[in-house]
Amino acid sequence: MTKQPDMPNLDLIRAVQQARMAHDAETIPSQVSNVYWVEFKRAVDGPAPTSRAGRWVIETQLAEVDALWEQIKVATADGRLGYKSKVATISRTADSKARAIYVLTVDADDPADVGRVRAALLSLGIPAAVLHYERINESGS
Repeated sequence: MTKQPDMPNLDLIRAVQQARMAHDAETIPSQVSNVYWVEFKRAVDGPAPTSRAGRWVIETQLAEVDALWEQIKVATADGRLGYKSKVATISRTADSKARAIYVLTVDADDPADVGRVRAALLSLGIPAAVLHYERINESGS
């Protein structure tokens, strides 16, 4: 007789996710080095991400990342941005001071939503020159 695989403990998974989100909500990105990313989810209802999700990438520097992340967290929480935002706690490039913030959108094929999030980012004072958009999920990322 073949043994059935153990079912994942969804309550445990949910508890770990909630603990991580509570930790991330209070984290200052420039002062973290034990995780690669800190993330924050919206606190209001909204559409779920599709398999065609995308993200706005904001290139910034270590000296500006904390203040910018605070703005992004507030705008994410109240639903002005995408369904989730993430900030790199370490550099993704050879420039050790470079940081990236991702603002995830529900559907890269929805130009109205992608444009809405871009406009919200610009209204926060983020220069268009540091923004670029990319699809995710198609490659499994």
